[in-house]
Amino acid sequence: MNKLSGLGVAMVTPFTVTGKVDFPALQRLVEHLLLGACDFFVVLGTTAETPTLTLEEQRSVLDFVIEINAKRKFIVVGLAGNDTAALCDRIENFDLTGVDAVLSACPHYNKPTQNGLRAHFTAVAEASNKPVMLYNVPSRTGCNLAAETTLELANHPNIFAIKEASGDLAQIDFILKNRPSNFLVFSGDDALTLAMIASGADGVISVIGNALPTVFGEMVHQALFGQIIEARQAHLDLATSIDAIFAEGNPSGIKAMLEHLGICSSNVRLPLVPASQELKDKIYSCLAQLDKAPN
Repeated sequence: MNKLSGLGVAMVTPFTVTGKVDFPALQRLVEHLLLGACDFFVVLGTTAETPTLTLEEQRSVLDFVIEINAKRKFIVVGLAGNDTAALCDRIENFDLTGVDAVLSACPHYNKPTQNGLRAHFTAVAEASNKPVMLYNVPSRTGCNLAAETTLELANHPNIFAIKEASGDLAQIDFILKNRPSNFLVFSGDDALTLAMIASGADGVISVIGNALPTVFGEMVHQALFGQIIEARQAHLDLATSIDAIFAEGNPSGIKAMLEHLGICSSNVRLPLVPASQELKDKIYSCLAQLDKAPN
């Protein structure tokens, strides 16, 4: 897993009009990503609306992606929670066959101290028989995993990476400067991907990659190979689209884009609601502008 890099896609979970998991649409999504410049899949993350999926649905979605993927790309599965004991018990009893790594977010709602976060992730790493990627997303969890805590956890033998979505480039640069050589850092923010890779990050776990795995993936790979001028133009071409898909929350925006591309419907589960028609029109306009952008 220390060689993992590039574009990871935080996959949506498609739903039918009646709210059931839409497995034909999920197959279309996997095949769409396999044809693009996607390097690995992240299943059952935030973008997947995992809190609204039953445990049986989570298992079915993961097994389905593993089957369609057929070992062509690495698979990372999201397993998180704010009850450390319950989460560790679940990880220990979760069949991780076909999964390459576990992504685990900071506990939400509890607002633990740095000592609490350190103890939580140490317990998670010791419960997992697969390598663990930390996920720092303060806007959703209510707590920030400080750079110093990340660096301490980076020395754990079963913690290999972090998805950093704090939006704090100074914090991220500190991690990049002081991390162990085998510890990976991925952007958790599409808009900051180029800036983070330019500072040394290893890639991104992306939302817009669901819809645009080729154009966004090419930008990521250009940046990783030092083609900053080319990557900069792609980044600027994509900026309005990235802005739009988050305007009314995630994954409502990206599902509207996927609907326009004929991959899945824009249906989401409450408490989320589908994107407004106004936002859909804006997203469709963004896609039209991308088609006109110079290659």
